[in-house]
Amino acid sequence: MMSVKELLMNGSSFLLLLKQYAIDIADVRIKDEQVLNDQFLQHPEQHKESVWIEGKTKDGVISFFGTLHYNLLEKLAVFEMQGLERTPAAELN
Repeated sequence: MMSVKELLMNGSSFLLLLKQYAIDIADVRIKDEQVLNDQFLQHPEQHKESVWIEGKTKDGVISFFGTLHYNLLEKLAVFEMQGLERTPAAELN
């Protein structure tokens, strides 16, 4: 079974979002990803969940907030961003 992150990485629009903010794929973390993966098993067909995705950059952390629309049977996932928050590196220490 594919994870939430793997499904998102299959889509070009999410990869473009990461590129726009200079975030490397390895530096992306989906909050409560295991809970979302469990939701995938319970609702493999079209479903949506609110998500919080963090990406580290050289300048700090960017938190993306939005809705994840997915269909596990079709191996599709789309992130609909509703907002973001930047935390400068200086505030992380």
